[in-house]
Amino acid sequence: MFISRLLLSCKLPLLAAMLSATLLLLAPTAQAARDIPRNILIFGDSLSAGYGIRQDAAWPALLAKRLDERKLEYSVVNASISGETSSGGRARINALLARHQPTIVVIALGANDGLRGLPIATLRDNLAAITESAQRSKARVLIVGQRLPPNYGNYAEEFHAVFGEVARKRKTALVDFLLEGVASEPQLFQADNLHPTAAAQPRLLDNVWNGLAPLLR
Repeated sequence: MFISRLLLSCKLPLLAAMLSATLLLLAPTAQAARDIPRNILIFGDSLSAGYGIRQDAAWPALLAKRLDERKLEYSVVNASISGETSSGGRARINALLARHQPTIVVIALGANDGLRGLPIATLRDNLAAITESAQRSKARVLIVGQRLPPNYGNYAEEFHAVFGEVARKRKTALVDFLLEGVASEPQLFQADNLHPTAAAQPRLLDNVWNGLAPLLR
């Protein structure tokens, strides 16, 4: 009995030392996991670039504030460019994915394609290619739909349908219309009647948030 107790008493410090060493080995790994940045890449045009208003008033900046207020550890990278088309976005996406390694990509392109009457097939192909690139990089994707004024006729209907088609095919999240609740309010637009004012930006954020929130896991 005495010998058994003696052996046990010798083993306990050894076990404690082994446990401590194991925890020390695991600690850097856990810390490294926490230190990996979680970026949300906003990939849009002037509607997301904050055209004509202060950058800190644009909806991507408001998104960053909301994430911070809710203690959600994401950084917002706004790679939107005024005048950008889906073709321009397709040419830029891979470099941005490599640079920022986003966890989530918000694709808010297409408005300029529609206003210029560019082929629907081209828009569809470009949105699909951008989405596929983001998914290959392991990012979750949110596609933000756009609409055109009714005077664009059948083209407007086909245009809007593309966003849903790509989202369904690629199994991504979807926001039906970025300007929902804004497009019908003339006072929420700047003098050009194209770009929302600063007062409209919280509504744009709420529209995007409806599709984005489920991806913040």
